[in-house]
Amino acid sequence: MSNETVVNEDLRSFSEWYARYHGYVSLCVCVGGIVTNTFNVTVLTRRNMRTPVNQILTGLAVSDIITMLSYVPFAVHFYCVHPVNSASPEKNSRGWMRFLLFHINLTTVTHTISIWLCVLLAIVRYLHIRSPTRASSVRLRRITQSRYLIFGTYLLSILVMIPNYLTNELKSQAWSDDGARVNETIYVLENLRLGSNDTNPLVLANVWMYAILAKLIPCFLISVFGALLLYQMRAKIKQRKDFLKVSASNNHKLHEHSRTTKMLMTVIVLFLITELPQGVLIILSACKAGFFLKVYMPLGDLMDICALVNNAVNFILYCSMSAKFRQTFLKLYCSCSRECHQDLEENGYVLRDKADSFSNNNEMENAL
Repeated sequence: MSNETVVNEDLRSFSEWYARYHGYVSLCVCVGGIVTNTFNVTVLTRRNMRTPVNQILTGLAVSDIITMLSYVPFAVHFYCVHPVNSASPEKNSRGWMRFLLFHINLTTVTHTISIWLCVLLAIVRYLHIRSPTRASSVRLRRITQSRYLIFGTYLLSILVMIPNYLTNELKSQAWSDDGARVNETIYVLENLRLGSNDTNPLVLANVWMYAILAKLIPCFLISVFGALLLYQMRAKIKQRKDFLKVSASNNHKLHEHSRTTKMLMTVIVLFLITELPQGVLIILSACKAGFFLKVYMPLGDLMDICALVNNAVNFILYCSMSAKFRQTFLKLYCSCSRECHQDLEENGYVLRDKADSFSNNNEMENAL
């Protein structure tokens, strides 16, 4: 037995084992992620939280919510209710397969939106650290510009994925139970025949376009601007420590500024970990015969759960690394918000009022 056969057999065994649990695991992640991303949207859209970065994070949360809302019925029907891998009239009915087609197209678009918003996040944060401003008019203009950029990202992602809508098709076929032909029809997705000589040119062009425009290029840009962001952040901190007399208040602002950037870098790294391997696998599927069925498909559920976890963990990052986010969240959702406010004030974490924050060194825009 060749090594390739062993690897493929291991992947197949893992895929079949994990598929028994994937539906329930993904449901838990999706339900939790929908709730936490709703928290993200409501907190990040508060008046005192309106910054260009937070506008982008809000757009990211909305995209993640859409992804997980679509994944819930998909997981329930195709994994929990009908866990068997084989097709059946109940599982592969026309209505459910049309929903599957809609789900595939929708999540392709939302993943594209999310990764390009992550690129936008790295660029905006880098430009802000490089060219900070105290003028409220400039901050308001940057917030407006970020909204246009978010809207453009959503619109362009929908338009760029049009070939993907045309690629995936349903076909009907007769269904047989244990070899016995019965008078029922099931619906399945058209075989894309990736990696073979008879691959449809439209399918091949769409796969390459998706891999390059929605995976590889944004991952490259995220890496470049993420590295520039880290370099610029370290330079700014060193400059302030060298030329300013650092008081306790300045130390606190520097610490918050650094933690916000580290939090955004964590978001960026998580996107790289989940999206870059998938882009490489998509290209290999288009180039290598049998790779799509033997490697990519068995890893499909694993890639899905990694992407869902990535969509769901941002709330934890924001709470753990941003005092301002925690403060706003407690005011909105904690039943004992007054007591929490007093406790935080005693420990020096309550933000100054709006007028004072505008006069600080970019406090309003630097903090998350």
